[in-house]
Amino acid sequence: MTKEIEGKILLSKNKYPSSWFGCKYLFNIYRGCEHKCIYCDSRSLCYRIENFDDLNIKINAPSLLEKELNNRRKKGTIGTGSMSDPYTLSEKKYMLTRKCLEIISKYNNPIHITTKSNLILRDIDIISEINKIYASVAMTITTYDDKLAKIIEPAAPPSSDRFKALGILSSAGICTCITLMPVLPFIEDNEKNILEIVDRANYYGVKYIVPFLGMTMRDRQKAYFYKKLDENFPGIRCKYEMKFKDKYKCYDNNIKKLANTLLEASNKYNISLKMPSYDEKITNVQLSFLQ
Repeated sequence: MTKEIEGKILLSKNKYPSSWFGCKYLFNIYRGCEHKCIYCDSRSLCYRIENFDDLNIKINAPSLLEKELNNRRKKGTIGTGSMSDPYTLSEKKYMLTRKCLEIISKYNNPIHITTKSNLILRDIDIISEINKIYASVAMTITTYDDKLAKIIEPAAPPSSDRFKALGILSSAGICTCITLMPVLPFIEDNEKNILEIVDRANYYGVKYIVPFLGMTMRDRQKAYFYKKLDENFPGIRCKYEMKFKDKYKCYDNNIKKLANTLLEASNKYNISLKMPSYDEKITNVQLSFLQ
């Protein structure tokens, strides 16, 4: 179910601007998501979204963003996709993400986008324009296997399409990254999966992978995930309950071996496990002039 709503604000300050992508401001046009990923942490109670499969659409997002950027003097990387995918299925119809990108381009702000969808290619013209300042895209890929992806991310584009989208974005000179997270214990946490993802990252010109080689579980999100395990992976739930009990961060015993596999494979292709932010790139450019 989708519902159009009028938002009061769009941009929020990032409490942790130094983490992962260096975003100083965040926005989410959509509240909820249509990709139906079985593991999504945004189902947790703390986010106060009663039914995450229902989509609330901030129909006035572009006008809010225009007003807020017009009044904001201090620029910084604007991030989207932290809570809900900016390229959820309804974006095809509403084109609100595209309209917001046009406004971000108008005000010469850097952008970081996290998504699971190759629909982002529709907006490669605007992202390329923003990239004259700075643009980066992180594509979430947790498995190379399209059949497995269809089970754990049933309404998202197949992993193969996401890899291809990264290749096109990389060829356009846009900074690309794979967010390799979560890696579901007993399902995805094996060397073959990690090596296949790194191999494909290299093939498609991806220079960065940001990993979390486990998953988080809590309250309502955990209950939903366990329900889906029972439906799709008989017997796995018992392993989770015995191994993790009430833990929030959940890893299997092979985490160190898996981390070493990822590090060695990434080093082989000169892929970094930390993505540079806009501020870091600017600092490096400034330092180069002093040398």
